[in-house]
Amino acid sequence: MAERVEEALLLAAERVQHHHPFANGLGVAANQLGYAESVAVVRPRDGGYLTFFNPRIIERSVEHDEQYEGCLSFFDVRGLVPRPLRIVVAHTGIDGVERKSEFTAGLARLVGHELDHLEGRLYTAHMRTPLMPVEEYLRIRKDWDYGQS
Repeated sequence: MAERVEEALLLAAERVQHHHPFANGLGVAANQLGYAESVAVVRPRDGGYLTFFNPRIIERSVEHDEQYEGCLSFFDVRGLVPRPLRIVVAHTGIDGVERKSEFTAGLARLVGHELDHLEGRLYTAHMRTPLMPVEEYLRIRKDWDYGQS
């Protein structure tokens, strides 16, 4: 079952990336495709995929930054979202082995966004300012800092 869900998520991410390459990376959570399993895939901007089974954030840095985020759930708007600059995620690999992975900067943001989906939260729940039409966002957008993540 886990392999089937992962395969569906990877296929969906590839299709999205083919039609609209996202400069800051992209991700898909199982519940976005109607699966009940707690699985998410993330594609950092430099390529490759990270898959998380039963993930949970177990540490968050006190330091935050705010960056614009978008979402495949409602594509035509962006919002300024504060997120921790560092997170540690406990998750299981496809091999069933428990892992802890640390993410910083832009990758922490990307992973955090997808794990929020698995908890039933959208990025709009974190916002302090209104949503912005994507056309307006494109005039001011900048790439996220991925640091040494």
